Amino acid sequence: MPVDRLLPTAEARDLLALTRDVADKVLDPIVDDHERREAYPEGVFATLGEAGLLSLPYAEEWGGGGQPYEVYLQVLEELASRWAAVAVAVSVHGLACHPLMAFGTDQQKEDKLPVMLGGAQIGAYSLSEAQAGSDAAALSCKATATDGGYTVTGSKAWITHGGVADFYNLFARTGEGSKGISCFLVPGGTDGLSFGKPEEKMGLHAIPTTSAHYDNVHVPTEWRIGEEGQGLQIAFSALDAGRLGIAAVAVGIAQAALDDAVKYSQERTAFGKKIIDHQGLGFVLADMAAAVDSARATYLDAARRRDAGLPYSRNASVAKLIATDAAMKVTTDAVQVFGGYGYTRDFRVERYMREAKITQIFEGTNQIQRLVIARSLATR
Repeated sequence: MPVDRLLPTAEARDLLALTRDVADKVLDPIVDDHERREAYPEGVFATLGEAGLLSLPYAEEWGGGGQPYEVYLQVLEELASRWAAVAVAVSVHGLACHPLMAFGTDQQKEDKLPVMLGGAQIGAYSLSEAQAGSDAAALSCKATATDGGYTVTGSKAWITHGGVADFYNLFARTGEGSKGISCFLVPGGTDGLSFGKPEEKMGLHAIPTTSAHYDNVHVPTEWRIGEEGQGLQIAFSALDAGRLGIAAVAVGIAQAALDDAVKYSQERTAFGKKIIDHQGLGFVLADMAAAVDSARATYLDAARRRDAGLPYSRNASVAKLIATDAAMKVTTDAVQVFGGYGYTRDFRVERYMREAKITQIFEGTNQIQRLVIARSLATR
């Protein structure tokens, strides 16, 4: 059943209707097979790009969709309710375009943004390292200044779309300490750039997550985004938006689990009546619905603050924390509603439960979100 959404414009309503149509016709029929086979969805991102769904929150002058974040996130939610891995990749693509849009020069934007936002390319974000996940300031991948650019040596980890993406936002060390990190835009086919074997993950099987290895890779100066040493500022500004993307994805997963659980509870009977009519189960479903609605309201509040130009870092952390914890609880309860069948691959709820778990981890673990929120309280 379509979610009853409060959207700001008729254009937004049409966009959500288009998204549901594409998701139902393109994603839903193939998701189960691709996730089971861990097969990359060839052609899917091109289709999403042709529909204009890969560049929604960016300015039309650069090839974007010019949509407010509250609309873009609800598009992500709709995609995630059909295929979480694809929605995560779309969110990461948006994250990968943010540094250039927010910190690039006019010339860099003119040269690169129309192609990055045109729908034919997909981007990736490479901040984390094997020993520098939540502690981004501890990264060691190094970019040494040379004539005309930099030589990059080192490795990055946990890259969504690693080895497949057309471009990568690279954060590498150009100096000492937290102010010694810089941001670069690196094309996927650059000489000396290679990728590790895809990680064997609990979920999100259809989209590869890999490490990247830079073996004396030459990066021209014009590929640096922002000033030297501005990397962490750029990374953290993008992560606020990325956390909202993951919050929306988590709500999409939870909504799918709720929908499947309600449908099953209306079809399954026990003791002479539908199981939804048993108060014990009805209350479980009611709590699931309340959790989904609350999580959606939380990420929309943060998005509207962003759209209004207000500070929203704390709100983004709250949204990410609330939405992803809700997704984990709702998907676990959905498995319970299905009983023994929920523990099998005959139904999607076991996949939703596996997919929900990662939302509590990436774009900053939920422990990091609590740290961000606590620090915001301490500085009031």
